[in-house]
Amino acid sequence: MQANGRFEVKLAPQPPAPGLEQANLGRMTIDKQFQGDLEATSLGEMLSAMGQVQGSAGYVAIERVTGTLHGKSGSFVLQHRGVMDRGVPELSVTVVPDSGTEALSGLSGSMQIRIEEGKHYYSFDYMLS
Repeated sequence: MQANGRFEVKLAPQPPAPGLEQANLGRMTIDKQFQGDLEATSLGEMLSAMGQVQGSAGYVAIERVTGTLHGKSGSFVLQHRGVMDRGVPELSVTVVPDSGTEALSGLSGSMQIRIEEGKHYYSFDYMLS
């Protein structure tokens, strides 16, 4: 199945963990509002690092999504892995296995994210077993 829609995201910079102040790593909290086939909110955390060459960076994130997916209520966790290699992006956003609750128990899948004119859109290919 596929779910589509928009989302708004708020990223809030956080102080580095003790001992990592000089490591050139970023840390942010994630707060999202999903609209469309997925009506939900999410909270999470992101870690990032910039490369030595402009346009190179990486990030990882975990977020718990809570709401309804095509009318089925529950929550699940998304895991992000993003890399920018000299301006060429690669992004993977997948459901953490066995993280679904309630009517979303058994959820698996992956989400694609695109940004057009400053607006965020998702396309979520998923299965419920």
